[in-house]
Amino acid sequence: MQDLMLILPPLIVFLGATALLLVDLKIADDRKETVAWIAMFLLVGALIAAVMLLYFNRTGDVLYGFSNMILTDRYAALLDIVFALIGIGVFLLTLRYNRVHQIMRGEFFVLTLFSIGGMMLMAHAANLVTIFVALEMFSIPLYVLCGVARPRLDSEESSLKYFLLGAFASGFLVYGIALMYGATGTLDIATMLKQVERGQAPLLLVIGAGLMLVGLGFKVAAVPFHMWTPDVYDGAPTTVTAFMTTATKAAGFAALVRVFLLGPGAFVGSLVSAIAILAALTMIFGNLFALAQRSVKRMLAYSSIAHAGYLLAGIASVANIGQSANAVIFYLATYAATSLAAFGVLSEIGSMNRDEDHGLERYTGLAKRNPALAWVMALALFSLMGMPLTAGFTGKYLLFQSAVSSGLNWLALLGVITSVISAFYYLRVIVHMFMKEDATVAANNEQYYVSKPSLVMMTLASVAVVALGLLPTLLLNMFA
Repeated sequence: MQDLMLILPPLIVFLGATALLLVDLKIADDRKETVAWIAMFLLVGALIAAVMLLYFNRTGDVLYGFSNMILTDRYAALLDIVFALIGIGVFLLTLRYNRVHQIMRGEFFVLTLFSIGGMMLMAHAANLVTIFVALEMFSIPLYVLCGVARPRLDSEESSLKYFLLGAFASGFLVYGIALMYGATGTLDIATMLKQVERGQAPLLLVIGAGLMLVGLGFKVAAVPFHMWTPDVYDGAPTTVTAFMTTATKAAGFAALVRVFLLGPGAFVGSLVSAIAILAALTMIFGNLFALAQRSVKRMLAYSSIAHAGYLLAGIASVANIGQSANAVIFYLATYAATSLAAFGVLSEIGSMNRDEDHGLERYTGLAKRNPALAWVMALALFSLMGMPLTAGFTGKYLLFQSAVSSGLNWLALLGVITSVISAFYYLRVIVHMFMKEDATVAANNEQYYVSKPSLVMMTLASVAVVALGLLPTLLLNMFA
């Protein structure tokens, strides 16, 4: 029972998803919204369980279970909360979007729940095998979800691309795990850490960890493993893209924190240098490619690559491990809230625009057609840019501060410079929304309305962006 309590949040999600798979068979096709509400109810239960784990472990101890293959600490509990909130937010968006695009299918919600369960399990992983199992458990449903808009060709194409490249990346991960096991004789992360701390870091371990970095780098869309991101994000349904850009990135970085920040990778100098170089390349290329995009959806895809670079700067800051881990988890939470707000606007635009046209022209004059959507989008873009008084600014400040404290001044400076570059493509969208007007739309007096569930989600996400920008201690105190 003690072991089961340690993984209560993912357990609720997994068991609930299995039961929901059977319940869905009895629900008529025109009432699939019921499945969405049941799925949200399950995530609320997982959220309450995660809050309980966080409350009852007030001392911040690391609790192990299942023969040391699973652990629970503050980071795991906080990530469980983040994953549950992301899932609830995405399900609120689906109530209108999926119905309009005729993908209101029960399996959509079941697959999303299984994926969330795998992500939660990743946060609790204390063993390399657990990391691999969790990664596959959240990845395989995502391959299917990208193609759920069948027979739309771009959706099916994104699914196939993600599956083929994802399987290839998983091969690197498994091979890396095998080499790390061969070098240390264990798959337990804590045991590996003790061996490396004693100076036992053979070349085989370094090569294995490097291959793991390749596999996980694919999941977080780090350069040069980012090639799948723009096409997959653009072709997948917007609600799936919203889920991937927030939850998938958080799950990938949960594993990177365990292995390369709190685990043996933190004590291998060559790997730390490689992560810093990856962070620099990801920040540079993510922002430069985003400059050329005329589609807001593809621009946000390249933007997510750039933000992976900022987070990798935190992973590379191993000289002050506690501060860096706190900064990474904080940024993951703030980035999730910001991205959900932005993709909430995209999903509403997509619900009024069956051909999923997210070109800049579609957002021209949005402030006149629907001021609420325009202001939510502007707030999200300001936060992604790192504007002061937003959560994005606080998150970037903490990440760059951890880099400076670890002697990576050049990486922090590069992060600031690339953030300034990003202002161009973020402000371009804001200019189109507030300072330009589409003559065709004006002539037709076209108006946009927002569904109530989406409005609730975007309002809560916007409040979180402002609250964590003005009062970051609301979240940071949970690490204490």
